[in-house]
Amino acid sequence: MNRSLITLSLLIVGVCGYAQVEKDSLRYNQYGIEVNRIPLQTEARNGILIFESLNEEYKLWFDFRINIDGAAFWGENRNYDPIGNGARVRRGRAAIKTYITKEWYGELDLNFADGKVELKDAIIRYEGFANTELQVGNFKENFSLSRNTSSRYQQFMERPMSAQALAPSRSLGINAKYQKNWIYASGGIFFQQVGEGQDADYVDDNNKDFGRNQGMSYTGKLTFQPLYNHKDIALHIGTGLSYRTPKTDVDPAKFGASRFSTRNSTSINRKKYLDTGLIQEVDYDLIYTFELAGSYKGLRVETAFLQNDTHIKSSAPETVDKRTKNFKGHYFQASYLLFGGKQTYDYWGGKFSQVERGQKWGDLELALRYDYLDLNSKDIYGGSGETYGIGLNYYVNNNVKLMLNYQYNNNDRYANGKGSLFVGHDASGNPTKDPTLVTESKNKGGVDYSMLSFRVEIVF
Repeated sequence: MNRSLITLSLLIVGVCGYAQVEKDSLRYNQYGIEVNRIPLQTEARNGILIFESLNEEYKLWFDFRINIDGAAFWGENRNYDPIGNGARVRRGRAAIKTYITKEWYGELDLNFADGKVELKDAIIRYEGFANTELQVGNFKENFSLSRNTSSRYQQFMERPMSAQALAPSRSLGINAKYQKNWIYASGGIFFQQVGEGQDADYVDDNNKDFGRNQGMSYTGKLTFQPLYNHKDIALHIGTGLSYRTPKTDVDPAKFGASRFSTRNSTSINRKKYLDTGLIQEVDYDLIYTFELAGSYKGLRVETAFLQNDTHIKSSAPETVDKRTKNFKGHYFQASYLLFGGKQTYDYWGGKFSQVERGQKWGDLELALRYDYLDLNSKDIYGGSGETYGIGLNYYVNNNVKLMLNYQYNNNDRYANGKGSLFVGHDASGNPTKDPTLVTESKNKGGVDYSMLSFRVEIVF
């Protein structure tokens, strides 16, 4: 065999070998389509498992959160409805989050608390425009600072009553947000809530049986962040507005009504003393808020006023009180890291974030709060109430947090859980659920009690 033939044979063998290597390196998905392959690096960042491409364009991570709560109650009048002590899994959250590219983000967040599966976030987001993001899916409406700050970064175990009752939370919708330097602006169009399976059943029933539109809300927020270029100090001046029409995520028999209710900032006592019940013949609700917050090193302060105006249809029957109902509330809360830690404000999100601990062993945070909510207006007597709270939070590390809260709850005589709870005594000395029969003085009627609660939290 001459030299040329040998050279040609070796070349053919080499080409075939290279082709075989290339073939072995190919991968296909379950549909038989060739897919791209990207090597990933894996690491734990502050206890969060992250998979990321070498060029940092692709990233996937898990975000889990467990809250174990317990509470004891005392001080309520023994002739009134008893309050049971208890414990529960407040949150069992499991989320998967990813950047497919630097521009496209996706998130799926579920809650498994109390043996039920509930959808929290289902997000698709585009971040390809400077200082702007476009988002569609199920997520929190940008309205209230307290509502939008993650539960893991709250100063107390539960959010204030005023924010819980009046501020919108998660809804299906589309939203645009802009943030640059000292300005934060957000606006979106939202539809029904997507939570437990019953909500979806109601939407389907309203559509199938009655052909009802799902209803729409228009929510906007504007926040000024004048100290954006300072490291240890932050200032948040915000306002929000939401126009809301009745949604179909309710029992078809209750469509067209509004209802506002909340518990006394506790998840253990399930009684909703403050409750307007169903307000019929609603045209629309208009909710607005003004909020002021800030931080300086270890100090964090937050206050807000919220009001909802429920407008009744002009075409409502003559038997319906057509006056606009006005429900309002406000809160003030402050906390301080005792051992040199620093509060953190997230300018891009317009909310507070994870604290920086001052010591290797962690840090302690002392918190105070006053909260007031009034659901009495015109012919609606949903009750009013106030709470005084003090809390102590121990940040063990980036992932473990222990919380201890004491709270005194003071409800008025109209806070009777839509007529189901005792709120005073009548002229015969018997407990009564009717606020008009209560003989106690104005400041004595209603259910007042104290509670001591704790939480053990881990995020990973």
